[in-house]
Amino acid sequence: MRRGAGGTNGGEFQFLIGLMMMIAGFYLLLNSIVVSTHFGLGMRLYGIGGFGITSGMIMIPFIIGVIMIFYNSKNLFGWVLAIGSIVALIAGVLAAAQFRFNSMSAFDLIVILVLSFGGLGFFLRSLKHNPLSSAE
Repeated sequence: MRRGAGGTNGGEFQFLIGLMMMIAGFYLLLNSIVVSTHFGLGMRLYGIGGFGITSGMIMIPFIIGVIMIFYNSKNLFGWVLAIGSIVALIAGVLAAAQFRFNSMSAFDLIVILVLSFGGLGFFLRSLKHNPLSSAE
């Protein structure tokens, strides 16, 4: 017996149409989002009380961790310092990021949403077993 999309009978056409709609819709959606950040080494990432921790301050434990790792690669504290500093730096960059939409008409937004989520619906429906499709 021939199997279609998702190992079910039939659904190849819905699978392809849904995939193309999703790709087009999510491309247009992501293309209309503008991401900006004002990240720098003097930027305040975290605040404890009235004291601010800047991204430059996070580099100090990172450097100490790297020195400890290169001195003795089995030093667990060095790995914790280095990886913890990188995680804190990434979290700070993500927290400083600002997302906004480009200006668009309501029609543009509706087309983008219908393509994205209508395509997702088609795609998921193609993976469901359809007993009415051609069974051999």
